[in-house]
Amino acid sequence: MLLKAAVRWLLAERIESFATLSAGNADFTPAILWLIAGSVLCLAEALLPTAFTAFTMGLAALVVSLFAWIFPSYFGWQVVLWMGLSTGGVFLTRRLIPKRKVCALEDSREAETLTEIPPGKVGRVLYEGISWRAKCEANDISIPANQKVFVIRKEGTTLIVIPENIIHS
Repeated sequence: MLLKAAVRWLLAERIESFATLSAGNADFTPAILWLIAGSVLCLAEALLPTAFTAFTMGLAALVVSLFAWIFPSYFGWQVVLWMGLSTGGVFLTRRLIPKRKVCALEDSREAETLTEIPPGKVGRVLYEGISWRAKCEANDISIPANQKVFVIRKEGTTLIVIPENIIHS
């Protein structure tokens, strides 16, 4: 009974202070500041995607604004609550976001040059039936057309290759 009366009193006091704010008294309470901060952080996530970091921090600020609305004089606890909710939210969203897969080349690493690959420049190779842009690993070697090469790695859409005769020599 006593707890129920205390909750009613707190809510009545908060509603009264909110009514005076809407009447024109622009008194910025911690709840209003947390509400603004949360809104700005959520909006920042919409404009500049940060892998849900700003969004979780914004949601934490919105939760803290509710806490600050009920307990306005505990600003230190509000900051601690915001930091804890933000940290927990970031860790939680990191577990939910799928891991990026590293683009690995298939087992067959042999290709054939379609065009000449001049030293330090790019040419074309046929790799797994598809024409790829290719560059030689060694910048001082030219690879003629129709020569067998080995794919070492992929950088974006360019394959890095070495000629077969370098491997066998």
